[in-house]
Parts: sequence; C-alpha cells; structure tokens
Amino acid sequence: MARRKAEVFSLSFLDVIACGFGAVVLFYTIISAQAGVRRQENNDEIQAEVNKLEEEVLEGMKNLVVLRNSLDSTDRDTPTEGLAAKIIEETERLREQLAESEESSLSKRESIEKLKQDLKSIEESNRRLSAGTESEGKPGTRVKGFIGTGDRQYLQGMRVAGKHILILADASASMLDETLVNVIRLRNMPETRRLTAPKWRRAVATVDWVTSQIPAGSQWQLYGFNVKPFPLVEGSAGKWLSGDDSNSLNEAVRKLRTTVPKDGTSLENAFALITQLSPRPDAVIIITDGLPTQGAEPPAIRRTIDGDGRLKLFERALGKVPTGIPISVILMPMEGDPMAASAYWAVTRSTRGSFLSPARDWP
Repeated sequence: MARRKAEVFSLSFLDVIACGFGAVVLFYTIISAQAGVRRQENNDEIQAEVNKLEEEVLEGMKNLVVLRNSLDSTDRDTPTEGLAAKIIEETERLREQLAESEESSLSKRESIEKLKQDLKSIEESNRRLSAGTESEGKPGTRVKGFIGTGDRQYLQGMRVAGKHILILADASASMLDETLVNVIRLRNMPETRRLTAPKWRRAVATVDWVTSQIPAGSQWQLYGFNVKPFPLVEGSAGKWLSGDDSNSLNEAVRKLRTTVPKDGTSLENAFALITQLSPRPDAVIIITDGLPTQGAEPPAIRRTIDGDGRLKLFERALGKVPTGIPISVILMPMEGDPMAASAYWAVTRSTRGSFLSPARDWP
C-alpha cells in the first residue's frame, strides 16, 4: 500500500495564518480609529483657540476704528497745522513791540528832560530880567556866559585858571549812558538818538560851563577824544586860541554838541597832546567817565578788558604827562569801573588839581 504524501501547508495552518492576519488588521484598525479621535479633539481645541483669537482681533480692529475716528474729530476741531511757526512769529512780533515801546519811552523821557531844561532856562532869564537895575554894575571878567538853574553852583571848587588851558572832553561810546546795557543799546541807534542821550547832554553842558570860566587874556584849546583826539575848532590843531574870542568858544561847544559819542577811550593819545602844544599847557581839565579801554593802538585781538587792565592803561597814559602840570578831573557816573574815582583823585591830588563829580541833575 502506497504511503500518503505529507502537505506542508495544510488547511489548519492556513486558518491559523488567516486568523493571525485578521487580528493584526483588527488591531491596526482599532489603533487608527483612536488616533483619529485624538486628532479630532486636538483640532477642535486649536480651532477654538483660533476662533478666540479672531474675536480678539476683530474687537481690536473695532477699537482702532473708534480711536481713529476720535483722532480725526480732534484734528478737525483743533487745527494745529503751522502752529509752531505761528507761535514763533507772534513771539517775534511781541519782541519788536517791546523794543519799540522801550525806544518810545526813552525818546519821551529825553524830550521831557529837554523841555524841563528849556523851561528852567526861560524862568532863569525872566528872573534876571525882573530883578534888573538901571545901573550897569561892575563889568564881568568872563568872555562867555553860562546859564544854570537858580543860584546853585554845582561845580564850585573847580578852578579854571592859567595862561594856557587844555580841555579834554571824552567822546567815547560810554558817554551815552551810565549803564553798560543802555550804552550797547544806544550805540546801535541812529545818530540823532545818541546826540540826545541825557548823559551826553550833561557832559556837553559841563564843557560849556568850563569854557565859560576861561579868563579873558588866557589861551585855551578844546579837544574831544575817544581812540584819537580831535580839535573842536576847525583848523586849530596844535594851536592855542585866545580867551578873548567868544566866537571860538561858542563854536567849540556847538561842535561838541553835534559830535556823536563812539568807539573806545585812549587816554594815552589824549595826554600826548600835552607835549605837542607849544608852549605846553599849565592847566589840563579832563571831562570823562572812567579809565581808558585801550592804549595808543587798538589791541590786535578784540576782547573785553577788566579793571586791572584799565588801571594799567591809565598808569601808562600818565607817563605821557610832564611833571608840574596841574590836572583837574570832572568825572561823570559810569557803572562797572569802581577804581576810576580813586585813580583820578590820586592824580589830581599829586598834581595839585581839582577832582569832582557833578550832580546827576546838573545843569
């Protein structure tokens, strides 16, 4: 009997294989289903977050629109275009008005002072006329007269005497006012304004008084000076003028009255005149307001000078003065130069001259 042939793959083996494969497929299907559920849950959470963010973005856009509308409304209600330029322009306009107001106030004050002086002169003339007598009285000793106010003698003690009298009148810019601020302000104004400056008018009146005291028979010379000296009678440089010539005296004062104060002060150049005149003066009278600001030549570099520097320039200028000549000083007021009074006083005392400062309301 023949032997039965054995089969490697029997029906039972195939069943086992099929069942195992089915189990694997079923397991994979279950796992895939679970993963899909998880992905769906994650997607739902992400979508919810996205929806929330979208709502916040929409809310923010709404608020932005409201803010933009408010800003546009504010811009329409409050126009600011060119506001800065308008403010600057208004500020400049107010500054100009302030400057004009100050200038107008100064002009009015100067006009009032001039009117007061004119009124005092008229009253004095009337008083003298009403008190006149038929007798001519004793003849005077002065060639040139001077009318002050009342009987006050503001420059009492200033002795104007000598055979050859040299008068030096400071015509620098500082003679415009007593304060540095006003000097700078007036220095930039028209010449007509500078000529009517109260301090300059007092200085001219002081020179007028000094020339009225020159004795008949004496000889005199009147120079103005700033950085350089200049004669106030045309064609009289280096010459002595007669004290009997009232026309020359009046002409010198008129010339000084129309001289505009300017530039700095060189006392060294002014004192150099003493040795240039022949014969030399036996009396020197200076009308000034302080110590010099430069020497014989202007400095190479323009700069301010302190009190010690001005005192050194003053001492150097004194070296130009020969010994034995009396020097008298009439000092006008000026701020910022405290050593001027003591320096000039010492010079007048050592030379046996006179030193004084006239009252502020003189003449």
